[in-house]
Amino acid sequence: MATANIDETPLSVSIERRNSLEKHLQNRPDQQDLKEKHILLDTNVAPSLQAARQELARQRMSDDLKKHIERRPDREELVERNILPSTNAAPALQAHARELEKHMLADTLDHKIQNRPQPEELISQGILTEDEDPRNPSV
Repeated sequence: MATANIDETPLSVSIERRNSLEKHLQNRPDQQDLKEKHILLDTNVAPSLQAARQELARQRMSDDLKKHIERRPDREELVERNILPSTNAAPALQAHARELEKHMLADTLDHKIQNRPQPEELISQGILTEDEDPRNPSV
């Protein structure tokens, strides 16, 4: 006498599973959300042509990028236009190099101000006139 395999799984389990599935189906994103997330294609093209259309769009984008890269200005032009720094220092050191350059410029200006000629000297050399004397209050 062969023993028949009888499924004795209670029906309540399958009902719970069905309820769970129904709950997930109710909470699934709608078609427009899936299109916005690029999960579904937003196209009116036949499904058999969608892959070809997508590949053509990808190829066009690749060609556009190559064209823009070819037109991209070189490093020297970007340095001339003050877009890139002229330093060859490592990126981690560039901030310190700019700060050092700024302090060196301030020191140079301070030194030049301290050693600039007096107005009398400039008047005697004919660079300034008596009317242009910065100490003269009438000016």
